[in-house]
Amino acid sequence: MSEYQGTFKRYEKKYLVTQQQYNALAKVFAARMVPDRFAESTISNIYYDTPDFRLIRRSLDRPAYKEKLRLRTYRTPGADTEAFVEIKKKYDHIVYKRRVAMTYSEAQAYLDGGAAPEQSQISREIDWFLHFYKGIQPAMCICYDRLALFDKYQPELRVTFDSGIRWRMDDLDLSSGSAGEHLLPHDTCLMEIKIPGTTPLWLARVLSENAVFPTHFSKYGAAYQTMLREDRSPQFGSETIHINEKGEIYCA
Repeated sequence: MSEYQGTFKRYEKKYLVTQQQYNALAKVFAARMVPDRFAESTISNIYYDTPDFRLIRRSLDRPAYKEKLRLRTYRTPGADTEAFVEIKKKYDHIVYKRRVAMTYSEAQAYLDGGAAPEQSQISREIDWFLHFYKGIQPAMCICYDRLALFDKYQPELRVTFDSGIRWRMDDLDLSSGSAGEHLLPHDTCLMEIKIPGTTPLWLARVLSENAVFPTHFSKYGAAYQTMLREDRSPQFGSETIHINEKGEIYCA
């Protein structure tokens, strides 16, 4: 396994950016932003949830505290590709992310009820999460193409642009590739600013000048809401999710 950061604590702000806005921002960023370790990558995720989508339904209610579990790779994986099992929590607008690295085959076995390849404080937190959310299992695959930058004068400031965001609820195996239905218009991407503290003045100014304003946007949440609108009735084991005339979810 390569060296990696296992814990994060930061503010994350999200923005839906048009091609025109991206072009304007890119001109400013060129003077001080540089590519990070995973400068350009296709990120693939499997989000885990309960059969009644308890985690994402709670997240969409925007509570003070919310959490999610996902399996992530930075390319289409083989059995020995590096993968990350991540818990992401948000409390009082601060994001905490904790993750452990292992091979993709080890991650699949672990999340299917096996033991973590190596025990650690983070793996014990994941074990508790898996035990607490009864019936948790793969719920949705979300992939996107990412450009990741950091500020060479303030390296803890990171900016990412996610384009071609796509999702699927069948074939929930990242080794099958990154295909899926597109979530946003082709000329729109998701920009995220990740920083330990407040947004620097220079960045706040360029965002304001180009009418780039923060938004509440969750890739998993947006895909889940699309599923509800289209009444996809996803299958979880022997149970199928249904939505009644009141918009309430039940299993049968």
